[in-house]
Amino acid sequence: MSKGSWDWGIDLGGTKCECVVLDGDEVLLRHRIPTECRGGYQHMIGQIAKLVDECAEKLGQRPSIIGMGTPGARDPQTGLMKNCNTTELNDKPFKEDLERRLGVPVLIANDANCFALAETHLGAVRQHHPNARGVCAIILGRGGGSGIVINGQILNGHHGIAGEWGHNVLSPDGPECYCGKRGCVETFISGPALEAWYEAKARRHLSLAQIAAATAHDHVAKLTIDRLHLLFGKALANVVNILDPDVIVIGGGVGNVQSLYTAGRETVLPFLFNPRFATPIIAPSLGDSAGVFGAALLARGVFKDALLS
Repeated sequence: MSKGSWDWGIDLGGTKCECVVLDGDEVLLRHRIPTECRGGYQHMIGQIAKLVDECAEKLGQRPSIIGMGTPGARDPQTGLMKNCNTTELNDKPFKEDLERRLGVPVLIANDANCFALAETHLGAVRQHHPNARGVCAIILGRGGGSGIVINGQILNGHHGIAGEWGHNVLSPDGPECYCGKRGCVETFISGPALEAWYEAKARRHLSLAQIAAATAHDHVAKLTIDRLHLLFGKALANVVNILDPDVIVIGGGVGNVQSLYTAGRETVLPFLFNPRFATPIIAPSLGDSAGVFGAALLARGVFKDALLS
């Protein structure tokens, strides 16, 4: 079986492992199988190899290079994975082990970076702000993170943590975070954090979508969304003060709260080192396809030099 020049991308999640193969903007194939991470690290690698084999069989062609989106980051200094909520990957030389198993180069990026890359080159940024040079694509859902794209390429950072705004500390006396610190952004305005804050005050549980829909008649729901707006503005202003991106994309479940794009953005300005806040904040357009499409884009030649290290 020959090796082809199509763009192969894999999005590795805790429950599913999905592959997409692109020919330009055309999707040739999408296929997914269970990750089965409870089987352990080597079993997960086996599942990825199985996914590649099944896709290659369908297409009659094997990849020459693969882009991989992961739920964590590869440390540029040690080569080991870190900050993965699929904890079986942590402290493992995942890139090298996968390359050995698959027999092809593998380019690895955090799933938020893949999201940013896809929305920049295929999604909302390309559609609405095609001349943007600096893009910050936020994921705010069960946690908080972002990907940063500068001049079309991912900014990875010296430690491989560029874009980890969810672990900026809003209050050192705040809730404990799984990362070991207290008061990280995601401990305040992730979906679970907002739902827990509402439940503690209202003595009942609602989903974030239900809370957002109840603000007109539920006082605690209104307080919860007001809290989201204020802390979102405070956290985002830090990002804008440092990066000053041309456009901001908000993905994840919290990004579905529509008032973030109006009342939420108004809370940025009081914390900003500028007399106005003019940066467009837009919704993503690729949905749950963004991660796997971004992974496929890693395999395109324009990104290889920046990501092979």
